[in-house]
Amino acid sequence: FGLSKAFPIEGGTHISTAVAGTPGYLDPEYYTSTRLTEKSDVYSFGVVLLVIITNQPAITKYDNDNIHISRLVNLRLAEGDINNIVDSSLLGDFDINSTWKAVELAMACVAHTPSRRPTMKEVVSELNDCLVTERARRETTPKNFSAFVSLNLESAYEPTPI
Repeated sequence: FGLSKAFPIEGGTHISTAVAGTPGYLDPEYYTSTRLTEKSDVYSFGVVLLVIITNQPAITKYDNDNIHISRLVNLRLAEGDINNIVDSSLLGDFDINSTWKAVELAMACVAHTPSRRPTMKEVVSELNDCLVTERARRETTPKNFSAFVSLNLESAYEPTPI
């Protein structure tokens, strides 16, 4: 997240604020306005959502270039397959509609124009809707634990003789 840290300037009569943050999480609007707003927090939270949904870092190295997770997800959205976006370790065990809603919400949070981003109140409401849908699915879906276990007994390892 973009964080502010207050520190005194020499002489102690003023306090300055330096912005520090984890690359990829700070609102790009900050670089032009040098102001952090509620919409900056929404942006950072949107990045967190994308990281959770995809199990990918906020910035990925690809062909000697850094790609932001929002760009990566946007490219995958164009393919129209939610399974190319969602963390593959979930093995498809999720409600597609609530997942689409969560991805679309996260992408709205990271909109380039701050005025197009939802409020945190709207984000919480939408995520609660997703949670209700997912909980309902889990309560009505029979438990199939075999779908969660995958074991590869084959090995390419060949010990070298001593």
